[in-house]
Amino acid sequence: MSLRILLMRFGIAAAGGALVALAATTPAAAGDERGLAGPPKKTVKGQVTARSGLILRSAPNRGGAVIRVAPYGEIVNIFCRTTGQTIDGNRYWYLLTDGTWAWGSARYINTWKTPRWC
Repeated sequence: MSLRILLMRFGIAAAGGALVALAATTPAAAGDERGLAGPPKKTVKGQVTARSGLILRSAPNRGGAVIRVAPYGEIVNIFCRTTGQTIDGNRYWYLLTDGTWAWGSARYINTWKTPRWC
């Protein structure tokens, strides 16, 4: 067997071992006590009211990187609220837990209950 093939096989085995080690040391995804993926407990439901969709960001301000756009009417899970950049007179932002953790302006999310503070 050539040295090149031997080194390639060693590299593949080392990468596989690294993935196994990472999986063994990584905590379970956010979810319930059993480690099942899903929205964390004690979230509040909200509905997106921005007609063109709500831009969800990495920080509670317009300077945060865009994570995704939540379409009009989408029901979202709100983990908590904080103050941030004022949008159309509303300074509150909600941390959403739908698929990714992202911030949305409270100006464009109607809620049934007030979310807790972050």
